[in-house]
Order: sequence, then C-alpha cells, then structure tokens
Amino acid sequence: MEDLTSISEGARGGDAAAGAPSDDALLVLFANGDHGAARDLTGRLGPRCYSVAMRVLGNRAEAEDVAQEAMMRLWRMAPDWRPGQAKVSTWLYRVTLNLCMDLKRRKPHEALDAVPEPQDGAKTVPERIQEAARADALQAALMQLPERQRQAVVLRHIEELTNPEIAGIMDISVEAVESLTARGKRALAKALAGRREELGYEDD
Repeated sequence: MEDLTSISEGARGGDAAAGAPSDDALLVLFANGDHGAARDLTGRLGPRCYSVAMRVLGNRAEAEDVAQEAMMRLWRMAPDWRPGQAKVSTWLYRVTLNLCMDLKRRKPHEALDAVPEPQDGAKTVPERIQEAARADALQAALMQLPERQRQAVVLRHIEELTNPEIAGIMDISVEAVESLTARGKRALAKALAGRREELGYEDD
C-alpha cells in the first residue's frame, strides 16, 4: 500500500552497516563498560523506538518519553543479556509497545499532536509540505484503528518487520498477525480513499 510505504523510510532508523558490530555484540560491549557501544546502539535503535511509539501514541512528547524509558530498560537489562537468545530489536519493540499500552491505560483520551515533518533537504518546499500532509493523514487514520491492529500495521508496514517477528513481539500467532494487518490495511485504505487526490496520490 503506497500510502504506508511512501513514508516508511523516514520513520525507520538505519540498519547496521555491513561489517558493523551486531546489536548483540554492542549490548555485550556496553555491559562490559564500553559506553561508545551504547552510543552506537542508541543511534541504531533509538529512532525505531521513537517511530513505533509516535505511531502508536500519536503524541510527540510521550513518544520521546517512551523511547527514552525503553532504552533505559535496555541498559539495565544488558548485564543479563544472553547473545543469541533473541534479537535485541525484538526485545526493545516489545518493551516499547508495553510502555505505550501502559501509558494509554493511564491516559486513554489523549489528543493527536502534529507529526514531525520529514527531514530531507533535497526536497522542495511543496514536496515537504505534501509529504507532511501525507504523514498527518496516515497518523490520523492510524489513530482510528483498534489498538492491536494499529500496533500490527505499524510494525509490518512502517517498521517493515516480518510476520514471524511481529508475532514474537506481540505474543500472538502468525495467523493473528496476518489477520490484524489485513484488517488494519483495509481500514486505512478506506479512511484515506477520499483524500488520494488531495494528498497527491495517482490512481492505480
């Protein structure tokens, strides 16, 4: 669905470069006193934490708080981490979603804040305005989805995780992930259908 994938690159943090230490290795290095490893891992995973929290919560300040708390929990857990038992990113996504759900239970009626404008100096002002409008429209549509559908759609179509990865993060079956994402994607398409021309999407 182009409405989702068109902004996914801006929402996700960069992957480890070829030959760079793995998340596992960086976490072990940090546990052994290498604070440079923490900086590298934060640069790699922090933006993803924030992206997921922002899409789930729809509130910039709260997303920043959730991302910061998720990373703090990662550092506290580091001495007990066993390399190879799970992906660090999977563990972090699960913590991030749990923190989001805890926050929403405490404050169930938060208003939607503005979505940060995508940063790309190569784009013209009209292009940046249109891209921001698309991000706003997608965020507003996401916030109308049931909680679990929104989480699944964010992880699948914005974070671009596989269905088995999402199943592990959300503690549900792959079939349940497929059902949630399919229903969520249909709901988003319906919500955005009347705004395709306004948002600059060409007809398929």
